Amino acid sequence: MKRIAFSMDSTVVAGKGQVWADLDGEAVILGLKNGVYYGLNEVGARIWSFISQPKRVGEICDFLLGQYELDAGRCRRDVLALLEQLAAEGLLEIRDGSPA
Repeated sequence: MKRIAFSMDSTVVAGKGQVWADLDGEAVILGLKNGVYYGLNEVGARIWSFISQPKRVGEICDFLLGQYELDAGRCRRDVLALLEQLAAEGLLEIRDGSPA
């Protein structure tokens, strides 16, 4: 799997080419290009919904820190890891700099 590098200023948005549904607070995403289903837990589903519009990685972390009692460093590491996985699967559009 190709590693994608993000910074806190990188902007991400849920990519085109998939459909998703909320299932009792969790998300199921169908990648239409590859026909693969992906599942996200409650926090992942909140992130996925939040990035339906372009967001900076820092904004995602701030959003989660406002919603949950989290350690800021761990939140950042976990968000970056999730975004790297989603990007590697082709589910995200990544932009550097300010939101489009």
